[in-house]
Amino acid sequence: MEPALITRGLGKNYGHLAALVDMTLTVEKGVIFGFLGPNGAGKTTAIRVLMDEIRASSGGASILGLDTHKDSVALRHKIGYLPSEFTLYPNMTGADLIHFFANLRGGVDTDYVKVLVERFDVQMTKKIGDLSSGNQQKIGIIQAFMNKPEFLILDEPSGGLDPLMQRELQGLMRETADSGGTVFLSSHTLSEVQRVSDRVGIIRQGKLIALESIGSLRAKGIRKIEIELAREPDVSVFSGVPGIRSLLIERNRVFISHEGKMQTLLAAVMSKCELRDISTNEADLEEVFLTYYHEESA
Repeated sequence: MEPALITRGLGKNYGHLAALVDMTLTVEKGVIFGFLGPNGAGKTTAIRVLMDEIRASSGGASILGLDTHKDSVALRHKIGYLPSEFTLYPNMTGADLIHFFANLRGGVDTDYVKVLVERFDVQMTKKIGDLSSGNQQKIGIIQAFMNKPEFLILDEPSGGLDPLMQRELQGLMRETADSGGTVFLSSHTLSEVQRVSDRVGIIRQGKLIALESIGSLRAKGIRKIEIELAREPDVSVFSGVPGIRSLLIERNRVFISHEGKMQTLLAAVMSKCELRDISTNEADLEEVFLTYYHEESA
């Protein structure tokens, strides 16, 4: 089965500034792909190139077998898109705007639109300019999903949503993927990506620096460890212990991010200190993300 998205050496330069560098990526159908990076990392530039809003300086891409530049008009009927800054017409009502977008797409299932409106509890009869930012975001979400697209590009879709609506959106993304659609989710909210994504790409300064499944990231074995000792240890106790990512000593308590065998770490500590207590937790995606960024900038 042909992948949902293929990019080949995709790049975008603004003069001497490289905003996107040689991005080569394959996203299979039926998955939620999390595209991670802080603001300014190149996420939105990559999306705007994929949507043919700006032209690539190098390389190319295809979505659902169609070239994102040559076939961009045909692609509009197959994809849903929510940009990070979704511009609305303030004097239109939500209903008017959805009707406008539906006509642009050649019509949509009005019953499905009603279902989305009910799920997100949107006030469709009010002028958009009178709505809160969260309610405006809901209208943006509805227009992205209303044509039941085969491929969705969502750029920071949770902005302005309360936790209940965030969960509703995450459920809708999962339903899309489970039915064979594909979601390309760009976000700097690590908790959101961790909850819903199947695979993750991490971008830094325009470069794709990691591409892995959520499971493989967690399997790296990075743990957060808190150790209580009989007295405050000297930092030399931990010198040379392999796998220590970060170390904080507060009196007789030691806080460690560690990747590797616990046996090695404990042997080093117990050979020089009296151990009173220890607790350990698997690190979440944020810890892994920061580790990647630290390694790339070192």
